[in-house]
Amino acid sequence: MQEEQVLLRNSVGRGFVIPLGPVSLVGVIAAGGLLGCGAIDVAALEKFGYPAARVRPSRGSSVSNIAELLEGVVKEANEGAKRRGVAVGMTGKDALDLLS
Repeated sequence: MQEEQVLLRNSVGRGFVIPLGPVSLVGVIAAGGLLGCGAIDVAALEKFGYPAARVRPSRGSSVSNIAELLEGVVKEANEGAKRRGVAVGMTGKDALDLLS
């Protein structure tokens, strides 16, 4: 597993990349929620009241690292993330800044 700090507008997030064979699970945990790749189940996290959103890659077929996650486009956000201003179509970085 790879971990790295991600500088956000109001805090520092904890980024992670977990290799899973041919793909990787990629995400950043911010003070107010999680932004992740397409493998993250935002609806399940909603059941726990945890704000979360997931992105699709801005290019290519999948998100494989933190930079691609930040450049990605939000494709789904649960209600907790939406209450913080996260919206479909914004960049991953913009969403994380709202979750920071």
